[in-house]
Amino acid sequence: MSTEPEVKDIVRQRYGAAALRVSQGSGCCSGAAASCDPITSHLYSSAEAAQIPAEALQASLGCGNPTALADLRPGEIVLDLGSGGGIDVLLSARRVGPAGLAYGLDMTDEMLALARENQRKAGVENVRFLKGEIENIPLPGNSVDVVVSNCVINLSADKDRVFAEIFRVLKPGGRLAVSDVVVRGEVPPSIRRSVELWIGCVAGALSETDYNARLARAGFASISLEPFRVYSAADAREFLAAEGIDAAAIAPLVDNKFLSAFIRAVKPAL
Repeated sequence: MSTEPEVKDIVRQRYGAAALRVSQGSGCCSGAAASCDPITSHLYSSAEAAQIPAEALQASLGCGNPTALADLRPGEIVLDLGSGGGIDVLLSARRVGPAGLAYGLDMTDEMLALARENQRKAGVENVRFLKGEIENIPLPGNSVDVVVSNCVINLSADKDRVFAEIFRVLKPGGRLAVSDVVVRGEVPPSIRRSVELWIGCVAGALSETDYNARLARAGFASISLEPFRVYSAADAREFLAAEGIDAAAIAPLVDNKFLSAFIRAVKPAL
């Protein structure tokens, strides 16, 4: 397992490079129905894509659409962890309306610059982008109604700290609604690391059981985990071949064991 500083450096470099590619007009995806891979493609509707700059969609490296499951309401305050190019922040801001506010938190300067430019293009005023780490959220306690995140918590080497911070900043009765990658069952460590590299989970995805248990330990209630996409060795065939791994040979070890899921939880009211 990589150390926390190593993980952060890898993530910062990867997402910084992705932001620069989009800013320079060489992003890997374009258009609402674009497909870079089975993980990041076809997550947002054409109607949602029409509400945001193309660059916000191109910079999305998520595994789901948390704004679609968060049940956002006018006037609420939303925080997006690992906000990247700003797609979920901008969509959230439109849903909470001018009386609400959407924060985006990211540690990568290039992504923050891209997100602020996307905000300018979108003409959305009720947005604030913050620089910081999801293990140390720069907001006061009990200040946010909803926390969303799109395939970012799995990138942290200290997930317990992330869950504790989310719990701290949420108001009593506040909601967590995130998309994340989880693993189901046992996978040999060497094979697991190769598949996780393909997915982008450099820190290691949690199991379904572990994810639920950690949220409960942080104090959350009404926890639910709903699988959204289940991945097979065939999905990663090209990547695994480049790693010198026969996808067909390892299929029994990995098929249907890695999945994107919607995770919901509530901070109990006082």
